[in-house]
Amino acid sequence: LMMATWEALEDAGQRPEVLAGTRTSVFVGNCRADFLERQFRQGLDSVTAATFHNFRSLLPARLSYVFDFRGPSITLDTACSSSLAAVHTAVQSLRTKESPLAVVSGVNLALRPDEGVMMTQSGTLAGDGRSKFGDANADGFAPSDGVGVVILKPLADARADGDRIRAVIRGSAVSNDGRTGGSLLTPSVAGQTEVLRWAYEDAGVSPSDVDF
Repeated sequence: LMMATWEALEDAGQRPEVLAGTRTSVFVGNCRADFLERQFRQGLDSVTAATFHNFRSLLPARLSYVFDFRGPSITLDTACSSSLAAVHTAVQSLRTKESPLAVVSGVNLALRPDEGVMMTQSGTLAGDGRSKFGDANADGFAPSDGVGVVILKPLADARADGDRIRAVIRGSAVSNDGRTGGSLLTPSVAGQTEVLRWAYEDAGVSPSDVDF
């Protein structure tokens, strides 16, 4: 996560020494603590200072500490949507001028075979190992290891500073299905449709103008 953040800042042309001491915010989407749990299961002899750095609350806090970022530093866990929830929260922070720049990431390590067995038995894993959002053949999801980091900044500020702009976030939305899906663990078509409609409205675009 630290390495990916450094690379993202480099790619965005943002100098860490310039951002130090500013209200730059950090939002990390993460829903697992497999490495930390494995360390504790191996016994106290294997627990080191590095172990405690893997507490989920310390994922963003360590970034803020190393880079001396003074804005919000928050871990978000909304299961599969944790990374997108982090992006949404960062956008709100930028819109309200709570922070001038946001470091947003998602990180995951799937190290527990027992959990994989449990999810297979419960039918939540896709039979072919592929997640298929919006597909009539969707039959579950496929967890994996990975990390991704994006640097977000208000568009007007990015243009004024001559930053390289990779993409523009026009709008975003977060919701919960409530009881519309009939199951706590099953996404609801009505709920997914609703949150997409809210995102389109926030972006001011028509669904007919969007591909995915």
